[in-house]
Amino acid sequence: MIPLNRTLLSSVMLLVFSNVQAQPNIYLQGGAQPGATACVACHGADGMGLAPAGFPRLAGISADYLSKQLHDFQSGKRVSPVMQPLAKALTDQEITSVTGTIAAMPAPAVPAINRSRMPASLGETLALRGAWDRQIPECVSCHGPGGVGVGSAFPPLANQPALYLTAQLNAWRDGTRKNDPNDLMGHIAKAMTEDEIKAVADYFATVGHKEVTP
Repeated sequence: MIPLNRTLLSSVMLLVFSNVQAQPNIYLQGGAQPGATACVACHGADGMGLAPAGFPRLAGISADYLSKQLHDFQSGKRVSPVMQPLAKALTDQEITSVTGTIAAMPAPAVPAINRSRMPASLGETLALRGAWDRQIPECVSCHGPGGVGVGSAFPPLANQPALYLTAQLNAWRDGTRKNDPNDLMGHIAKAMTEDEIKAVADYFATVGHKEVTP
């Protein structure tokens, strides 16, 4: 066995610790530029967002998905008076850092509700069955059981504030948001009524909080 050089080990550990300490936590502290404010102010210490203000949950969302959204805010492909100046103030390195931090945050538990469940409301019907006569697929077909999210292309819907989901669906509907491939969400949202948008947003905002039986 090779003898352990305690002095060398201590020096290495000190160097590693110093490097970790030198890396700012963008989520908690913001970026180097003044406009890159800390995410925690709007999205909460746990990354679960601020529902009354419509600020979305970020915790546990794919780093690749979040990185795309921040770059889309930078380029103007996605419009938001709050997020565009903030994203433009972030460097690529800071985007990589903060999206990695957010993706590692504990995601809330979501019941594995799928299309086999009998819907009990308009929102649940749209989520689990869709409205195929109007080319509206069920949400879970892309966003996963219970709206848990799938990979880097389909973000979680569960535990997102209803105000945020409604705003995004309306943005897809009126064409002010169109940063997804082939405008898939635009086509879906345009086929939905205002009541349907509200119903499905309310459903996913609370689905993770309900006790679900198989």
